[in-house]
Amino acid sequence: MRKLIQHFFSAYKTQQEECNDGLTCKYVKSGLTLQEATEIKQKIEEAFEHDKVYKNNTICLNELSLHIARDRYKVSQVLNEYLAKNFYSLLNHYRVKEAKDLLISQPFLSVKAIMYEVGFNSKTSFYSAFKKDTGLSPNDFRSLAVYAS
Repeated sequence: MRKLIQHFFSAYKTQQEECNDGLTCKYVKSGLTLQEATEIKQKIEEAFEHDKVYKNNTICLNELSLHIARDRYKVSQVLNEYLAKNFYSLLNHYRVKEAKDLLISQPFLSVKAIMYEVGFNSKTSFYSAFKKDTGLSPNDFRSLAVYAS
């Protein structure tokens, strides 16, 4: 019995040492190939850059997976391992990027209108994501951009 327990713990310890980065362990049984990951990554980027799925204010990981016709677990794995972001940080990245463009190119639009245009539902989440990305509020960003030109 003692040998069985020692064997179990030594196997567990070896497995833990091999998986020291967390992500590798998390997805060790996923079966995702490099080719499949590359295809999913391209489809995700196309969905965000060309289809602008981030403008949908109810988009979620399941809907993105349906949009690109891929398994949601593999989509999540690609986001985490190959894009180094979770779904919501990627979503906010694209939303804030478009908001910055609109704040500069459409000075007649209100910040609130831009917030809705890029897919945010709440002023708090918009301001929080915007400030996290730029270090500024949307109004301050717009003012600095106008002042700089």
